[in-house]
Amino acid sequence: MKTKSINYLIATVCFAFSLSVFSQKELKNKIVDFGTMMPIESASIYIKNTTIGTVSNSDGKFVLLVPNEFVNDTLVISSIGYKSFKTTVKDFDNSVDIFLEEDVASLDEIVLVAETRPKTGNDIMLKALERLPRNMPDSSYLQKGFLRHKERNKKEFKWLIESAITVYDSAFGSKSNENIKINVDQVRKSYDLRDVDSLLTYTAYLQQKANIRNLKARNLRRDTIRTSSLVKAIKWNDTRINGLQNLFEGKLNLVRNSSESKALFGDNILEMHQFILDTVLVDNDRKIYKIRISESKDYVNLKTKGIFNDGYKAEGWIYIYWDTYAIKKIEYQLVAASPEQKSRSKALFDTQINHKLVMSYMEYEGKMYPNYIYYETPKLVNVGAKPTEPRKSIEEKTTYDKNERFYYTVQEILFTQVILDKDKIQQALSQKWDSDIFSIKPYNKAFWKNYNTLLESEEDEQLIQDLTKRSSLFKD
Repeated sequence: MKTKSINYLIATVCFAFSLSVFSQKELKNKIVDFGTMMPIESASIYIKNTTIGTVSNSDGKFVLLVPNEFVNDTLVISSIGYKSFKTTVKDFDNSVDIFLEEDVASLDEIVLVAETRPKTGNDIMLKALERLPRNMPDSSYLQKGFLRHKERNKKEFKWLIESAITVYDSAFGSKSNENIKINVDQVRKSYDLRDVDSLLTYTAYLQQKANIRNLKARNLRRDTIRTSSLVKAIKWNDTRINGLQNLFEGKLNLVRNSSESKALFGDNILEMHQFILDTVLVDNDRKIYKIRISESKDYVNLKTKGIFNDGYKAEGWIYIYWDTYAIKKIEYQLVAASPEQKSRSKALFDTQINHKLVMSYMEYEGKMYPNYIYYETPKLVNVGAKPTEPRKSIEEKTTYDKNERFYYTVQEILFTQVILDKDKIQQALSQKWDSDIFSIKPYNKAFWKNYNTLLESEEDEQLIQDLTKRSSLFKD
């Protein structure tokens, strides 16, 4: 009872703005490329000079709840490489699609400026890292956000969690494992069907917790294992692999943790990465470098305890503002490159991409704060053994069906408010924080009515509906 009260108090402190404003305007629409007529994914939709905002989904669609006190403010819809769309909140038309036109700056401009300006992708990246103490937050802050955590195979969702979270960070450059805190304030959805196919997780749990060796998942029978034991094993593995604390404190929090020991974007960044300048684009009337991330002489090694997370090459893009060298967006993935990692990834995951990350930042009061995070990784769940003889039963066919066997996890986080008020921060820190995204909490309808979330894509919406129905049947 005490924990519930504490969590409620933290939610009240950190989300007072959204809970107190019941009168609001709903903005929803679709963002489309003017030339190709294709939807624009991950476009930023926000109220100017605030952190109220969202991003468009894979269908180019969005929904944004705006408190009525901001109806006379400017709504900005922007995407890198396009001219921005701007209007007042009160004049926004929900019935007409938003068309954005391409907007590209000239790469030739680079040679027209002073000789001291960096001209190669590597030099621009090193300049951006040098400027991080100036561009990133230098004092403590809170952020409120929305988390969607989903696990699926190639056919269906097996697990879905949607939560409201609060993140505290003391400042850029501080040790993340000591200075980042996460609290789960409310839960909107929590459906989990994985206990019917989690023998591999249970096996790993017994091997590490009970020190039972030479144990194979194929030698276990689901009907002989208590569900409570499976749940305990699943929660152990969830926290070990997919906990939010791991995401924020780990090496893949590339910018925030660049000053940590052996960081991927640390002192030896060019030994594991090369940066090639592609072009100069425009983002909301500002020039921005588009730089390709490529492999270098050394493999990338995440050095995850208990997991072979070595032998990768880095690929992707990074976008850096021309004027301030602030990092706006990173699209980053780790691909199996060493023979050992290629073999492991193919056998266990049926993919060579082991980590896929997108991180974008929003500028607020002169500093760059996290805005949107997308993290995708394959996961060991139902690998099983390869058949040595023709399959005879439907059950065997399902066991070895690639669409059923191989799982991956996606975590999406949308941040919608930055809190810099020191009194509110201290009040929140004085309470107990609970970062367990996997625990079930009661649904608070009034809270979610006034809270900004990520709009599901049409495909995800259908899969979520199917999961909801199957979850109810499974519980019955």
